[in-house]
Amino acid sequence: MTLRQRRNRLAVRILGTAATGALAILAITTGVLGSPAQEAPSGLVADGAPGYAVEDYNYPQADKILAEKNIVLKRGDGHITLADCVPGTGQLELLARHNGAKICFKVVGNEGWLSLEIPAVYSFKGNDYSTTIDMTVGDEEKSFDIIKNTFTPVGESVDDEGREHMLVEIRTAK
Repeated sequence: MTLRQRRNRLAVRILGTAATGALAILAITTGVLGSPAQEAPSGLVADGAPGYAVEDYNYPQADKILAEKNIVLKRGDGHITLADCVPGTGQLELLARHNGAKICFKVVGNEGWLSLEIPAVYSFKGNDYSTTIDMTVGDEEKSFDIIKNTFTPVGESVDDEGREHMLVEIRTAK
């Protein structure tokens, strides 16, 4: 194949790609596929292959957990998950005045984060990870570094006024 033929082929490929992109933009903006906020029909996936999953980081079955355990789990990266408390497994544990029993979280991977809402947390037990928790009280935000493998007093137990603190985020790193 000559140099001229290769250049022509390359030009055709570039123009074809540009034309395809322009048609896609035109279809979206003119409403052929609906508004951009709507999902594209599943029939547009090539060769009958399954569509793509898009991670939204919302906690799975959060509504069910709220109804059963009165714990609000919002979003996370999947490396910190609510778990049944099992001694000796290296879980994070917390004590909250309104929940009565310990609440435990399993941690996997090199780092993780979870946003949640648990009121009246006053003690938090770390594991082998470096753990930081964020809490709110009124309009104030406070962060606490958790001591590894021991209970650390947090929230109202270290507040001069004894105010009830809400746990809003857990972050871990190895």
